[in-house]
Amino acid sequence: MDNPNLPKVVDIPPNWQTRRGPGTMLIPSPRQVEALIRSVRKGQLITVTGIREVLAAQHMTDLTCPLTTGIFVRIAAEAAEEDAQAGKTRITPYWRVVKDDGSLNPKFPGGAGRQAERLRAEGHRILPARGKRPPRVVAI
Repeated sequence: MDNPNLPKVVDIPPNWQTRRGPGTMLIPSPRQVEALIRSVRKGQLITVTGIREVLAAQHMTDLTCPLTTGIFVRIAAEAAEEDAQAGKTRITPYWRVVKDDGSLNPKFPGGAGRQAERLRAEGHRILPARGKRPPRVVAI
């Protein structure tokens, strides 16, 4: 269940201001993050930074909290897999969320391998892992 106090706009914490400057920060709700992921169409991708930028713009804030956004992306992914296992066919397409450098997320259900399978099924080309470098989408 969503926290009734979210979304919330707060001042950027003082210890972050040296890096990011003063301003306001959105703490999104899980439902907002999930709704944005649901809006990403087949064949398209979005990064977590892209999610944060869109939400910040929607709320006219300087930034969106990276910690809560990342947590809520992962929650959306786990919930989508639970929905799929329950037989639902319209699930949140969490696999369309990639890291800023195009790499896949090993923390998603089934790891980067499962994300790669889903992305390939939508026509994306995936570069294999090399050394410590995880698999990546060719172009984002």
